[in-house]
Amino acid sequence: MTDLQRPEPQQPPPPPSASSAPASASPAAERRQPPQSAPPQQQQPPPQQQQQSTGSSFFSSLSNAVKQTAASAGLVDPASAVSSAAGRKFKLLLVIDEPHTDWAKAFRGKKVHGEYDIKVEQAEFSEINLIAHADGNYAVDIQVFRNGTKVVRSFRPDFVLVRQHSFSMAENEDFRNLIIGMQYAGIPSVNSLESIYNFCDKPWVFAQLVSVYKTLGPEKFPLIEQTFYPNHKEMLTMPTFPVVVKIGHAHSGMGKIKVDNHYDFQDIASVVALTQTYATTEPFIDSKYDIRIQKIGSNYKAYMRTSISGNWKTNTGSAMLEQIAMSDKYKLWVDTCSEIFGGLDICAVKAVHGKDGKDYIFEVMDCAMPLIGEHQTEDRQHITDLVVSKMNQMLSKTPIPSPQRPTATQQPQSGSLKEPEPNKIPPQRPPPQGWGPVQPQGMQSQSQEPLQPQRMYPPGQSAKPSTSQPQRPPGPTTQQPRPQAQGPSSTRLSKEAEPQPQPQPQPQPAQQPAPQPAPQPAPQQKPQSHPQLNKSQSLTNAFSFTESSFFRSSVNEDEAKAETIRNLRKSFASLFSD
Repeated sequence: MTDLQRPEPQQPPPPPSASSAPASASPAAERRQPPQSAPPQQQQPPPQQQQQSTGSSFFSSLSNAVKQTAASAGLVDPASAVSSAAGRKFKLLLVIDEPHTDWAKAFRGKKVHGEYDIKVEQAEFSEINLIAHADGNYAVDIQVFRNGTKVVRSFRPDFVLVRQHSFSMAENEDFRNLIIGMQYAGIPSVNSLESIYNFCDKPWVFAQLVSVYKTLGPEKFPLIEQTFYPNHKEMLTMPTFPVVVKIGHAHSGMGKIKVDNHYDFQDIASVVALTQTYATTEPFIDSKYDIRIQKIGSNYKAYMRTSISGNWKTNTGSAMLEQIAMSDKYKLWVDTCSEIFGGLDICAVKAVHGKDGKDYIFEVMDCAMPLIGEHQTEDRQHITDLVVSKMNQMLSKTPIPSPQRPTATQQPQSGSLKEPEPNKIPPQRPPPQGWGPVQPQGMQSQSQEPLQPQRMYPPGQSAKPSTSQPQRPPGPTTQQPRPQAQGPSSTRLSKEAEPQPQPQPQPQPAQQPAPQPAPQPAPQQKPQSHPQLNKSQSLTNAFSFTESSFFRSSVNEDEAKAETIRNLRKSFASLFSD
């Protein structure tokens, strides 16, 4: 008896109707309901359920049902629902700079795409930390002191403006790991994070200038001569003196030494040995003034700086700074240098004009260059306009979900038409020994034809009904039976169960295998030419009516149950009569 009751879990749930859709349905049954009708059914439960459940459990189940139904119907994007950036009406800009410049004031009133305000978070590299995931999720934390109070904030910036050096050997600061993390997270920035990382070693940048020098020639791009030493071992002597030795990667004139003879050069080589880093040497140029040509977006400026204190480093001590005319030669220099490392939105070229009347280019700076002169406010405004323009280009109006995260629209609904896939059969309970394989819910029997040589099929799933299968369209089927299939199903069941065309109880149900062909019988099955089936097959015939009757509509469900009971009684009568 327990074996006869085992296939009951395979019974598909009845189709959604007013009488078979209680408010406390399971999540699987709720997904079968249309998304428009699910919330009203949950909001109007029967009075009996209101007495049994408390208000908190009701609203909790209501909220979960609405969310689950909307997600399964594809009405809600889980990626956008999780992200807090979907509903906010501003874009968050992270400015990495020293606190003496108030960038929030510069971006006040600016908008992205004409509708998103720009919220500015400003901090230095030493105050920033972050975490980045490969799927595009990331978070930035800053710890700053405001009026003596430590403030910790966590946010997700949409854009980054870098106005500070990320690496300096002189100050023992190395924040290249943050640049790597921002690149890992895919945060757009000015300048590009790739170029910022490449600017963390001046000899690496100078190598790019060497390539430009070879392309344009010394007349158009007068680059100073330079020698690179990866360590102190090759620093023996120089052909000419005086020279300028630059140790490691530093800024603002730090790490630069003027050497007048080879004795001092050997002493400097011993210092380089202690630093365990690289060094470069350049011939010393007796200059009249320094030249700086800067480019911010499409704005160009040129400055001349002359030392007053007599120091050979014009950026050290007292110096006089004035703006000069922008010539075509200077514009060619800065335009060419702005193309290295994939493009520099903000850059500056530094050169010296010697007393011999020649110019010598010796360095290029990126977005971390300091603003000088009387037009710093104007330059800061140019940077602001450049960042807003880049944000309009790189940021979309609506957040784009991660392509690696599946959405609910990829899962078709059970109530919609779906192509039956023979290779993807829903998991079912294995049938008892001697029974045929259980036909999947909503699947046609032709998908089980390759299994006939191994197992004995019940009469309801034998090869004969498959011959009448072409009467049904081979199109997609659902778990709900079609109304057209009810008539042929009843006729097929009655033909297999008994000689009469109507499904009425007969005293000899064991005479059914006569119409069954025997192309490939199972080893346990007797020859089908035998006039009478064995007892186990008689039970199989009886239960096949129960399984086949599952595919009837809900209107004939009671009649199918009664027919099943009659056939079971008939089967037992046949067993005991033998």
